[in-house]
Amino acid sequence: MLQTILCTRVMEPLTQAARPLSKARVLFVDDDPTMRSACVEIARTLGYEADSTTDRQDARSRACKHLVDIIVLNLPVGDPHAADFIIEVRTLCPRVAIVGMTAKTSLNTAIEAMRHGASDYLVKPFNVNDLSAVLERANSGIVVDGDTHRWREELRPASGPLAMVGHSPAMEKLYRILAKVAESAHPVLILGESGTGKEMVARAIHASGPNTDKPFLPIDCGSLVATLIESELFGHVKGAFTGANRAKDGLLVAAETGTVFLDEIGELPLDLQAKLLRALQEKEVRPVGASHTVPIRARILAATNRNLAAMVDHGEFRKDLFYRLNVVNLRLPALRDRREDIPPLAAYFLERTTRQYGNKFTLSDEVLRAMMHYEWPGNVRELENAIEHGCTFATCGTVALADLPTQLKNSVLDPLREAAAKRQKEGVAPGPVVTPIAELERQAILTAIRVLDGDKLKAAKLLGIGKTTLYRKLKEYGIADPVRA
Repeated sequence: MLQTILCTRVMEPLTQAARPLSKARVLFVDDDPTMRSACVEIARTLGYEADSTTDRQDARSRACKHLVDIIVLNLPVGDPHAADFIIEVRTLCPRVAIVGMTAKTSLNTAIEAMRHGASDYLVKPFNVNDLSAVLERANSGIVVDGDTHRWREELRPASGPLAMVGHSPAMEKLYRILAKVAESAHPVLILGESGTGKEMVARAIHASGPNTDKPFLPIDCGSLVATLIESELFGHVKGAFTGANRAKDGLLVAAETGTVFLDEIGELPLDLQAKLLRALQEKEVRPVGASHTVPIRARILAATNRNLAAMVDHGEFRKDLFYRLNVVNLRLPALRDRREDIPPLAAYFLERTTRQYGNKFTLSDEVLRAMMHYEWPGNVRELENAIEHGCTFATCGTVALADLPTQLKNSVLDPLREAAAKRQKEGVAPGPVVTPIAELERQAILTAIRVLDGDKLKAAKLLGIGKTTLYRKLKEYGIADPVRA
């Protein structure tokens, strides 16, 4: 029956069944000659090089000789040797993708295969689209795993407290500009989205300049009320306002020939913009409550995530101050525009976490792929927080997808959920091949607890995980009563 279904579907146009990105070599391992013949015919029709065998040792030999890219392996229920075969092939030939094929919708069989290294699975009976989808994912994974290997080679942590990480074209251009502006005393306006590292760049400019031994004094213009900003920048005399029990030099004076970094300069009130402009033009400031002026020699670096040019057009920022600060303009790229820098940045944060806590952490391939495809609205700062979050919840030193922050996890899971919902709406049965590993893990944990009438300790032992891990997973899922969930 299955052969008839498969062979008739092969004759249909392949507009819906995606063709492979490259001519991958597929090997079907099954004792059923009818199944092998049908699968080989379908795979060849889809554009793959396909062959079959009944002998797992033959399959292992072909994989080790680089004669196969994808192995579709039949997984009889209760087979004690399937896991050993998967582990052996994945160890000897890590670039070969393995797809499990099971005759029953057995969650335990699928989870066990994927836990030992299988990348996907099929449940018999299946149709052309099911097989096409799983082969396409496996084939795409081969390409992605090649990139992942390259990313891992690039995971070389930078050193130094002011290390700037990245070698993308955008960052190389930034380095060239920094080398030129660091030796000058001109104001620099640093633009970029929140989290792109504007203060890091400002500190790098200061550290690379001739006055690196002088102070670097930052001030967030958006976090203080106007009166405090004025006092912080220009200083005040004793008795200038309530609480001014002694005179104080402002940052522009205290920095001497060092650097004052005006972060979020776009938030500075208009009246203070006028006073700042006068200070920069006259090279002197008048402390609050004083009748005298004090000379200043500090270099000014300013940063904002707002569009100052548009603010000037709307009368929200002084045009003359904009031109005074915008002598040199640096625009930092968003992280999504320099994705090749994500692996070395991740390595830098992992190394820093290792030094801080004494535990060595690595990222799973699944996490690396998720990070490379995520949009990173919070940029480098969000990546840093994601690494710290993952290391906090990681077990055995490897950060898995389930250990990542919710928004990053959902960037992987939501498209799969949407696709499943769309198929359900269209009346297409949602194939199990699209179930992500994190969801399979969740289902396995809940199923085990329910079967054991809520005994979490027995469930953890049955699943082969520690009780602490199980409780942590339930907390991540937000499930207080797994029996009723």
